[in-house]
Amino acid sequence: MPAPRPSRRPRAQPSPWARPSQRQQQREAKRNAVLTTAAQLFNERGFHATSLDDIAAHLHVSKPTLYYYVKNKDEILLACVQKGLHMTLEGIEASRQAGGNALDQLRACMQVYAEIVVQPFGMCLIRVGDEEVPEPSRTELRRMKSEIDLAFRRLVTQGVEDGSIAPCDPKIMAFVIAGGLSWIGRWYQPGGQYPENEVVAQCIDALLGGVLKRPPAPKPVARKSGRTPS
Repeated sequence: MPAPRPSRRPRAQPSPWARPSQRQQQREAKRNAVLTTAAQLFNERGFHATSLDDIAAHLHVSKPTLYYYVKNKDEILLACVQKGLHMTLEGIEASRQAGGNALDQLRACMQVYAEIVVQPFGMCLIRVGDEEVPEPSRTELRRMKSEIDLAFRRLVTQGVEDGSIAPCDPKIMAFVIAGGLSWIGRWYQPGGQYPENEVVAQCIDALLGGVLKRPPAPKPVARKSGRTPS
């Protein structure tokens, strides 16, 4: 009598649910979408004039859906401003690590800072006042903002010392640089007359070179050829 065939085990069906790591990635992607949309609306309308209903409508989800990713509007604002600050500080540090003299590093830091303040999170950092962020986060954000000022101040000091930057008060010059670049985030409108890279380049050149017209450098005197008369 032939031996009975072993019964085949049913083929396992793939789970319709994502793995934990995938679920976490999806949640982070959706939360980032909430923050990016919120930052854009805060920049356009202002923090107080933007509601959670507005954010949900732009994302085509219901308002209760937002609560899977954020607690309230204050938490959204804090996260947006923190993202802008972290992007700025990380970019400044990376540009400093690239090397060069103090002036090279200062220009690189200015480039990074100006590029960030025209992005949604950087623009939110500039346009939303510290007073709109609740404590204790307000104090921490002010501390982080002071790190940006200190980074510019250190580079100006080094530049004066190595001769690549004209003598000046580093504290005042750092305020001028950070203030001038920050203001781009208030008046710049994406899709306007001037492209982003041109705006950034012109502002940096103006801050580093000033606006006074300088006389042209004297031409070198050509040496006459021939024998020197005795």
